[in-house]
Amino acid sequence: MDDTSFSLHDRIATRLRQLRTSAGLSLDALAHKSGVSRSNISLIERGQSSPTAVVLDKLSSALGVSVASMFEASPAPAAPSPVARVADQPVWSDPASGYRRRNVSPPGVSPLQLVDVVFPAGQRVAFETSERDADIHQLVWMIDGCMEIAHGEQQWRLEAGDCLAMRLDAPVRFHNPGTRPARYLVALTGAKP
Repeated sequence: MDDTSFSLHDRIATRLRQLRTSAGLSLDALAHKSGVSRSNISLIERGQSSPTAVVLDKLSSALGVSVASMFEASPAPAAPSPVARVADQPVWSDPASGYRRRNVSPPGVSPLQLVDVVFPAGQRVAFETSERDADIHQLVWMIDGCMEIAHGEQQWRLEAGDCLAMRLDAPVRFHNPGTRPARYLVALTGAKP
């Protein structure tokens, strides 16, 4: 069975188990390191639970990867393709806020990852994880609408065309104060594949 036949939940389950195993972490060790319960991690790894964005952030931080890496397919035995066709780009919606993210970049080809995000009006997501095993830098480029983004104690309001650069070393909060969905592109670098 190839990876394209898996659902996105299966892909997240496989990728989480793969990352945890390659890091040499037991379920208990990852639970302790991430602050996510062992039972929740087990359910996610079995594809029986849809993690929220906050849970994915905690797990990816503990594993030293970006959230975008959690949606990548299992590494293929051959060299990865430098092209990611839109039909093959994984799309995931946060069950808590409804924000939707699409991993645009081809997996395993570049240290740069691109993610297209559509964020519903009035919604908020807070990533409280600040310590990471990887030095990850992020750019947020607003395409449409507006977003309020806080990094640690600093806060900015971004309108279409604005771009914010930040290092993922402090809690980050996203809020769409508008009356329509906002769309932005996230570029990440420095994450382990």
